[in-house]
Amino acid sequence: MRNLAFILFFVSGFICAQTTTPAFFGNNMVLQQNNTVAIWGEDKPESTVKLETSWGVDKSTITNLDGTWRIEFETQAGSFLKQDLKIKGTSFLHYTNILVGEVWFCSGQSNMEMPMKGVNNSPINNSNQFLLDSKNPNIRLFDTERKGTLKPDTDVIGIWEEANAVSVKEFSAIGYIFAKNIQEKIKVPIGIISSAWGGTKIEAWMPQEILLEYDDIKISKVLEDKPYKRRTPSQIFNGMIHPFKDFKIKGFLWYQGESNRDQEKPELYKNYMNTLVKSWRNQWADTTLPFYFVQIAPYAYEKRSKSSKFKVALIREAQLKASEEIPNSGLVVTSDVGNCTDIHPAEKETIANRLSYWALAKQYGYTGIWFKSPVYKSMEVEKNKIIISFDFGLDINSGLSSYGKEINGFTIAASDGVFYPAKVIIDAKQTLTVYSENVQEPVAVRYGFQDCIKGSLYSLGKLPISPFRTDNWLE
Repeated sequence: MRNLAFILFFVSGFICAQTTTPAFFGNNMVLQQNNTVAIWGEDKPESTVKLETSWGVDKSTITNLDGTWRIEFETQAGSFLKQDLKIKGTSFLHYTNILVGEVWFCSGQSNMEMPMKGVNNSPINNSNQFLLDSKNPNIRLFDTERKGTLKPDTDVIGIWEEANAVSVKEFSAIGYIFAKNIQEKIKVPIGIISSAWGGTKIEAWMPQEILLEYDDIKISKVLEDKPYKRRTPSQIFNGMIHPFKDFKIKGFLWYQGESNRDQEKPELYKNYMNTLVKSWRNQWADTTLPFYFVQIAPYAYEKRSKSSKFKVALIREAQLKASEEIPNSGLVVTSDVGNCTDIHPAEKETIANRLSYWALAKQYGYTGIWFKSPVYKSMEVEKNKIIISFDFGLDINSGLSSYGKEINGFTIAASDGVFYPAKVIIDAKQTLTVYSENVQEPVAVRYGFQDCIKGSLYSLGKLPISPFRTDNWLE
């Protein structure tokens, strides 16, 4: 009887089999233009699955013994022409209102997840105007539902939606504004995927096999049910990143780091960033995918944590160093758009704009624009002063400006390691002269090396310089 029951169950499984695809294949989706893309799913084992598109693709395959199938095909250049796609297996799928264009993937914690409507009592500047202007059928949004899993999953929960006041209100403000900026400039459809979760550590977003390289990270063998289970290493990667494996995209946007501020060695965050980017690019089988990320913004963390007052500054430093080491990456500096009393600053438009500058300059051929913040390069002691030089990148010649405001946030120290507030002069040679009456034999300068500052120094394109230090006394 047990064998008969098994046979009946096995046969009923075949009878009930139907053609399925992951949630990110569906109505309103955007497919990456000018590329070889794939659609995959499940069906009855060893059955035929046929795919047809309105732009002329006609392909079929036989499902594997485990019922999985995959079909690759070419996409055309981006177009506003609405397309449809049909999949015929043991059942029939018909996806409509499809566009071909550019697809970007944004992830991280709460400041990336933060929707246009704001969160709790934290608003988004100009949100109502963005909502008023949001109706655009050529921008498509996919918001991934939060999920952690013990093993790598193959599907997510979410649907593609056209941009309008209802959908944009609930979507990542940074992701939407970035998509809006790109769409207006390059005049092709844009798909933006948000897969973010507030309060998460970077370790949660990386695959287990990579994390095994780190002795300081413990891998849980259970799906933990506790308030901070979202911080469990690998489990959010399993549930919210791995399912998108091989879904063709143009690049990544990342905003995370606040939850790593209390780790014992903040400098390790640089290694984590290198590992995360490498593992994601490997998953998408494209080592050249651009990765643009955001430095954590100023906030008075010391009022909420007993951690070292320099840990936040060291996370920012690690982010800067990671951006210099990781090929095809770029850093958005936020030293001027934080809020000392709100960990969710309202100025998401500025951040999204700066992410857009990187993409427009590097992926879409916009030459002559500023996109990279000046970076500290070297120092030279001249009597009781220190001369600071910056690297402005190869993109455009630049200078420095405080835009008429007082320059603050600089400190200077002698060999005793005691830092004093410093005065700063912008020199004609694109350098800074830093000095203090309290320091006659200076050896080190720091800028913005604290939890909360108000950035005051910019390139001529009004991109703020990153906080930095010239010493290594904190190692």
